[in-house]
Amino acid sequence: MPDVAALPLIGASALRARAAARVLRTLPTDVKDGALAAMADALVERVDEILAANALDVNAARADGTPESTVDRLRLDAGRVAGVAEALRTLIALPDPVGDVVRGSRLPNGLELRQVRVPLGVVGIVYEARPNVTVDAAGLCLKSGNAALLRGSASAHRTNTVLVAVMTEALSKAGLPEGSIELLPADRASVGELLGARGFVDVVIPRGGGSLIQRVVNEAKVPVIETGEGNCHVYVDASADPATAEAVVLNSKTHRVSVCNSAETLLVHRDVPFLPRLLAALADAGVTLHGDEAARAAVDGVLPATDEDWATEYLSMDMAVRVVDDLPAALDHIARWSTGHTEAIVADSASAIAAFTAGVDSAAVMVNASTRFTDGGEFGFGAEIGISTQKLHARGPLGLPELTSTTYVVTGNGHVR
Repeated sequence: MPDVAALPLIGASALRARAAARVLRTLPTDVKDGALAAMADALVERVDEILAANALDVNAARADGTPESTVDRLRLDAGRVAGVAEALRTLIALPDPVGDVVRGSRLPNGLELRQVRVPLGVVGIVYEARPNVTVDAAGLCLKSGNAALLRGSASAHRTNTVLVAVMTEALSKAGLPEGSIELLPADRASVGELLGARGFVDVVIPRGGGSLIQRVVNEAKVPVIETGEGNCHVYVDASADPATAEAVVLNSKTHRVSVCNSAETLLVHRDVPFLPRLLAALADAGVTLHGDEAARAAVDGVLPATDEDWATEYLSMDMAVRVVDDLPAALDHIARWSTGHTEAIVADSASAIAAFTAGVDSAAVMVNASTRFTDGGEFGFGAEIGISTQKLHARGPLGLPELTSTTYVVTGNGHVR
């Protein structure tokens, strides 16, 4: 373990979290659930205090010229606070993964072998803007028996400070150890210390834009679970039902544009007869379209698309549109430009659906359903820390089981080898 003196900004928090993690891994489910309920109640009871701090953050962000899509991520209201509190209560109803037997057997020599889920330990989470992540991450870590080191953005630091103070006070009253939830300083140097805290931190999870994620991946000396950008695609096959296609495309793009499961690119088979209607519906909804030559010929007002458009996670009311010759061409486009988050197909053809789901290499594939469903809550997992776009150690929504590792417990009766 490195010298804590090498971590002047986060060392004390890391030591507290390390000590807390040893206690949290042994807590029974009912104790953790009682603590989650106490946290949820405290958030609701102190909503005015939380919103006052959030208003300061929002006003400062707007004064700095922050884009409204980012301000929307930052902003809380009474309904959103109630929502994050309810997410904690949802965790209470979910199974505790700690202690689950993943597999087990009796070996020929009589040894009993069990692979058992155990907490990861100390989980560092680096995230931007969204203060709801502070609550979601703390709750998920607690339920899965982990201590949380939270490093939110400077833009939300007032809000995060109050949220963590409220939750920490509730945990203390519930008898949980100091250090179960720690908020780190919101500056660049604290991220560097966190990424180098091998021996103190067991895993770091980044949640934010591409530059943040790349910094964490490139600089980390501790293991990382990468949550990636969401350059998500919807492919409309020649066999698609027009009404279904319009509903799925509009919801994927316009339901909430500032989140990673919002669709950014629309791919349409050249034999789809209702392309003008589909693009007109998007334009009527306020979407600015960036298209190839065929898309621009279908309706007026479509801007020329470049490679930058195919690569961009807009997080705004913009969408890139390409008309493709066939399904393999759609798959080729996705393979080149996708970030591996979510892709969707709208089709009635069973063979097209089978080819698409087999050919796409992403964390989630939607069939005749909106990309907006890629979400831990929508999947029934409760709150999530993020959507992992890597293949190790977890992929897709990071819920409770994904915040555990395993230990092999081998029981004998004086066995020797």
